[in-house]
Amino acid sequence: MYSYGLLEPGCYYLVQEKTESPISLVKVTMESDYCMYVFTYNDDLATGWKRKSDSIHDIIECLSDEAVEKWQKQYNNSEDAYYEEDEEE
Repeated sequence: MYSYGLLEPGCYYLVQEKTESPISLVKVTMESDYCMYVFTYNDDLATGWKRKSDSIHDIIECLSDEAVEKWQKQYNNSEDAYYEEDEEE
């Protein structure tokens, strides 16, 4: 079992919080003495504080800068398409 305390601020990770949960992309944006502020990218963006001791079932990988760039292009393109659909209605 892993914990959020193992994650480094500024890095993107693919994690599975619980045994049967889907894989999520998370980015730690800052840390305090006991907590970390985390962006979680699923169907939408969720932000919030996690205790460093909060468990993570599996840290699958830390994404490389190249992988993050590729993902950001896809994510931003899908966000643009989503907003264009709203404007047409």
